[in-house]
Amino acid sequence: MLVSLVGTWIQAVAQSWLVFQLTNSAFLLGVVGFLSSIPVFVLSLFGGVLADRVNKKNILIFTQIAFMLLAFILAALTYFKLINTWQIMFIAVLNGIVMAFDAPSRQSVVVDLVGKKHLSNAIALNSVAFNSSRIIGPAIAGLLVASIGMSGCFFINGISFLAVIIALLLIKVDNTRIFKKNKKAWHDLMEGVAFIKGNRLILLLIMIVGVMSLFGVSYIILMPIFANTVLGVGVKGLGVLMSGVGFGALFGALVLARLGDFRNKGRFLVWSIFIFSFSLILFSLSRNYILSIIILSLLGGSSVAAMALINTLLQTRVNDEFRGRVMSMFMLTFAGIMPFGNLIAGSLSQAIGVSSAVLVSGVACAILFMTINFFYPDIRKI
Repeated sequence: MLVSLVGTWIQAVAQSWLVFQLTNSAFLLGVVGFLSSIPVFVLSLFGGVLADRVNKKNILIFTQIAFMLLAFILAALTYFKLINTWQIMFIAVLNGIVMAFDAPSRQSVVVDLVGKKHLSNAIALNSVAFNSSRIIGPAIAGLLVASIGMSGCFFINGISFLAVIIALLLIKVDNTRIFKKNKKAWHDLMEGVAFIKGNRLILLLIMIVGVMSLFGVSYIILMPIFANTVLGVGVKGLGVLMSGVGFGALFGALVLARLGDFRNKGRFLVWSIFIFSFSLILFSLSRNYILSIIILSLLGGSSVAAMALINTLLQTRVNDEFRGRVMSMFMLTFAGIMPFGNLIAGSLSQAIGVSSAVLVSGVACAILFMTINFFYPDIRKI
């Protein structure tokens, strides 16, 4: 996954640069990002149903091949100078559709590989891979765009999926955890929704993810404005600010991987979400470059810790029968709601200014988390 994720980040940076070169439009950059995410919101629940009905390993092999082919198509269109904006948008939608079916299987297959005893370590190590790639990928993408061009970056991303495909062909996955083969998919979907609604803890954890996605993580898209107008550090400073988030996230993931299956996960989660909320407020008020980097490291670490803990708690408390559907709801609230959060953040920033927009987001997170903590105090005991 680490190799593939580095390739994915290289493509993301090169694709953004390509869209900007073709259109010179910040709005269309946002549109491409929205189009790649909205299929996750629409289709991920069906992806969860499929994960509970079909061999997850086969699903993952198919989705990784699909990702690889789409990267090669993008590389070919760019290399032969046939690429235009609508093609990039169409490929973004197709990538989003594949992601909607890939993510629930990829999340829920972890327990089949390592068992519940080592689940906390495995999820944390997956976060380490993701956040390491978030640092490595963009860092080398600029060099690659300058040396081999954008088409070369897309080709490298396509090749990187071979690492996952080969790994999937080599590993053994328990195929016995497949349920509900004879039911209609829609019935399975509604059964999964009913299961989540009827389980107070799972519903609570999903709500926390939804709040963070809608109000919390959208500060990332506003970082260029912070770097340029609030802190006055330009594009070089933007890179350092983004690296601060990445290093904080990497540190948080490594701490969780080291702790493993520790007690008092609920208390750790509560502390993580409150640190996240108040760090967001502090960042909106900061006008000091160094202080902002430190605060962003706290934001990165606390957000990764919260998401990894929620992932672990969900997977350890769900029946195998419903695992794919519960993880699809996790992905829907995590990745599917994020575009709407970005839209809210952008609108608020336009109306009241970027610092005030992030302040409102931080206060909203703090109030909602305090409300959840007040009405559901049992979360601290899990």
